[in-house]
Amino acid sequence: MPFRDFHGNSETVARIREMIARGRFPHAVIISGPEGAGKYTLAQMIAKALNCLEQPQSEGLPEFCGRCSNCTRIAEADDLDARFAEAVETREGMREADKREARIMIQTHPEVLVVPPDPPQMLIKVGQVRQVIDSVFYKPVEARHKIVIFTESSFMKEAANSLLKVLEEPPEYASLILLTTNPGELLPTIRSRCVTFTLGALPVSELEAAIASSRKELKAQQRELIARLSNGAMGRALSFRLDEYIEARSHALTILRSAVAGSDHSELFKVTETYRAGAEGREQTDRLLRTLYALLEDLLMLKSSTPELVRNTDIKGELGRIAQSVDFDWISNASQRLAEVERGMRRNLLRSLSLDAFATSLEPG
Repeated sequence: MPFRDFHGNSETVARIREMIARGRFPHAVIISGPEGAGKYTLAQMIAKALNCLEQPQSEGLPEFCGRCSNCTRIAEADDLDARFAEAVETREGMREADKREARIMIQTHPEVLVVPPDPPQMLIKVGQVRQVIDSVFYKPVEARHKIVIFTESSFMKEAANSLLKVLEEPPEYASLILLTTNPGELLPTIRSRCVTFTLGALPVSELEAAIASSRKELKAQQRELIARLSNGAMGRALSFRLDEYIEARSHALTILRSAVAGSDHSELFKVTETYRAGAEGREQTDRLLRTLYALLEDLLMLKSSTPELVRNTDIKGELGRIAQSVDFDWISNASQRLAEVERGMRRNLLRSLSLDAFATSLEPG
């Protein structure tokens, strides 16, 4: 996909291409935006445009051919999830002594290094940053520009401090690109050394049109629901798994109904006992927590007399009935309690008990 086919944020994309055209692309960049906004896609496009062997143009601005050896090798990392899974599998196959020292890195081209959060903590660790430092000061051989892409802003403290060493005196042939949904997670000293590009949310109508074009099996009501739930992010809209969301939302509604009614807990316990340990249980719990946040936001919109901002439009009636039973303090308390559950998940607390405690803590006194 060339620059001209990137969905939305045309001014930001044009600004980046103009910098590349003048040979003034920054040495340190933050690309921020909601999940699925295309941050990683844009970073990969930048890496290709800076290193394309053919250097074509479109609309008078730099483009990339997608055919040359540099473009095709960089493109092998376009599917980040697949490359990440391969890297994790490779590390798991190592001897225990080697595994402890190995860090997850993705590199399909010698001059383009992708640094994802390292499992199981899913943080960018000091060993990864040190590996970046070791490699970034070697001049590129197979391309013009060396690129490092950090796919998340969740740095360990020591790793973030180590990164500052590169940002203070970066080599002229290298650019570090940091992707984030929340720039505030990054140290102020890191933000001050970077040029920030922000990808804004796309309108619901544009997302609906794209969904209608690529996912023809969906009905109009489903397309609208996905578009509203995607937070203005095209990538999220096109890959949104509605069946998983509906299942998580059904569980979330059971939890909220139990919290509001405060009586029979049998349905609550049936739901929460399905949330178990392990990787699959973690993904299921993450989906549930995100869905609970979305429903609480919708309740807030209804209490604020702004029903047009409700995202779960297909269940607005049921949300309205719940909203009549709660006040602003209840919604605020629920959000705080949900954040506590989220923190507990990171400490591997028992998921079913944490969700039960969340619901019962919100019951009327």
